[in-house]
Amino acid sequence: MRINVTSVFVDDQAKALEFYTDVLGFVTKTDLPAGEHRWLTVVSPDAPDGVELLLEPSDHPAVGPFREALRADGLPATSFAVDDAQAEYERLVAAGVEFTQPPMTMGPVTSAVFDDTCGNLIQIASMHVG
Repeated sequence: MRINVTSVFVDDQAKALEFYTDVLGFVTKTDLPAGEHRWLTVVSPDAPDGVELLLEPSDHPAVGPFREALRADGLPATSFAVDDAQAEYERLVAAGVEFTQPPMTMGPVTSAVFDDTCGNLIQIASMHVG
């Protein structure tokens, strides 16, 4: 068993696709019509056959209260691994991304949290050895 697709709920799929590709650097894997929405996934350019991130429409009535509760507590919807959280933070800030938590080092992990402009807080994290 392995993870093939995971998702984040987004307010606007087109806006999310632009942010996740143009700003974060993911690439589109699948973009198919699915009723009034799209089956829209992105992947890391370093792992084009790896885990896909589905940019899932946030229409379900349970999504709004769930995301609001996460945001109110400052909790990220998901976490992305990066080689160097500080460097990625600096790159994203330069691209206009707003962070709710600057890089913090806790033991072997440095993490930061940003607003994805689509309704979610997202964490980036890097592990250090040694």
